[in-house]
Amino acid sequence: MNEFRRDDQNNPNNQSWQNHSSDQNPVSQNYSGSNDAGSQSPSGSNYAQPNSGSNDPEQRPSGNVNYQNNQPYSGNPYYTGSQYYSGNQQQPNPYYSYYSQKQQPEVDELKTSSFYSERYEKPHKGKMREMIVPLLIVALLSSVLGGAFVGAWFQFGAPKLVDTTQAVEDNSDLMAEPVKQIEIIDKTDSPVTAIAEKVSPSIVGIQVNYRMQDWWFGVQDTSGSGSGIIIRSDGYILTNNHVIESAMETGSKMAQGASIKVILPNQMDETYSATVVGRDEKTDLAIIKIDLTELPAADLGNSDELKVGELAVAIGNPGGLEFMGSVTSGIISGLNRVVQVSETQELKVIQTDAAINPGNSGGALVNSRGEVIGVNTVKISATGYEGLGFAIPINVAKEIADSLMSDGYVKGRPQLGVSIDPRYTEEIAKRNNAPMGLLVGEVIPISGAYNAGVKTGDIITEFNGVAIKSFNELEAEKNKFKAGDTIKLKVYRITSMEPLEGEYLTLEVTLGEDKD
Repeated sequence: MNEFRRDDQNNPNNQSWQNHSSDQNPVSQNYSGSNDAGSQSPSGSNYAQPNSGSNDPEQRPSGNVNYQNNQPYSGNPYYTGSQYYSGNQQQPNPYYSYYSQKQQPEVDELKTSSFYSERYEKPHKGKMREMIVPLLIVALLSSVLGGAFVGAWFQFGAPKLVDTTQAVEDNSDLMAEPVKQIEIIDKTDSPVTAIAEKVSPSIVGIQVNYRMQDWWFGVQDTSGSGSGIIIRSDGYILTNNHVIESAMETGSKMAQGASIKVILPNQMDETYSATVVGRDEKTDLAIIKIDLTELPAADLGNSDELKVGELAVAIGNPGGLEFMGSVTSGIISGLNRVVQVSETQELKVIQTDAAINPGNSGGALVNSRGEVIGVNTVKISATGYEGLGFAIPINVAKEIADSLMSDGYVKGRPQLGVSIDPRYTEEIAKRNNAPMGLLVGEVIPISGAYNAGVKTGDIITEFNGVAIKSFNELEAEKNKFKAGDTIKLKVYRITSMEPLEGEYLTLEVTLGEDKD
């Protein structure tokens, strides 16, 4: 198929046509624009003028060429079989002017020329038929998508709507019933922060200086430290007896060369000398005093109202005064615990998992309201144990403190007037065929036991009708009475060198008052 194009980009003035045929070399043809019959024909080509009146189809060129009246091609031609129709006439086109001057004698020669073009266009039909298929496709897709959406809603949306409606109805029924609500308030600031700000100014440091006799090095000056609680604004401070006992001689008398100093939390660089008002070894409590007024006294709570699981905050000076004012927190882990602090001493205490370390002794155990509920005293520090700290209940401490501040000792506490030899055990008793009980090691002069006739070497077997086998059992029974009460004491007294040759005696003892 031959094709021609106008090469007017490179040669705008000299118009030419080029035949881009795959089997012929291009031929350049130039025209002067003349319409004379004698004009020069393109070089390399001989053209014979066809008979314009001939109706022979073989001699009539096909394609978009109009030879009628020697006019060039114009408008949109339609081939009608025997002739071409042309619309409005336009000015002759110089590119096709040679058709009005030269006619080819043979149709085959015209078909092989570089200007021959042949094409056929079908008549244009209406657009309705072309639109039917797209409309059907759109309708089909719409039906499929719509069905899928409706099916999904009935499968997933409708059940949720029913559940929501049912839940609203159930909630309305629940709202009609009374419900117990427990509110947990979560604040940005920890409650321990407020507790520490309130109580810390009332917790002081206690420094104890004393002299210790060493067999190798002689007398040496040493010191220890602990904590204390300001319980009165005029300088009264509650602490543990074991914090200050190294500086004591007997009772409330301080040993020679010993001293007790108090450090206030807002005056770390200054110390104040303290005197001992009173102390009680049985409860491990003591009261000291400094000569200051308008001190911030701590609020004391009620330890009888405590419940396991309540917040517990310990404030004190663990590890020495360099860690003064340390705050640890935990809970109340147990109540009415009994711990053995020595061979002859038991304490009923509060258990907590708030960290209590050496130096915390005498410090405060505080509840969520910032009230002191206990005096930190001991902890179990054996291998394998952690988080076992103990505090003396503040209700016990208040009773002892009031008595110490008013009288210097625990007033009304009963005294039997004997000391017990702890070496006498059940094994020793069996070996000597003697009854089990408490061996009297010493009788205090002018005491109730002394006046009743108790002697050294007697074995106490009953206290007011209750069998006794340990010192703690004796103390528990004795403390059920008060000073001045009379009890019956049963003892076994050995009358010869043979323990079997003894006798049982029942003595009436009037209990005295323990002022130590």
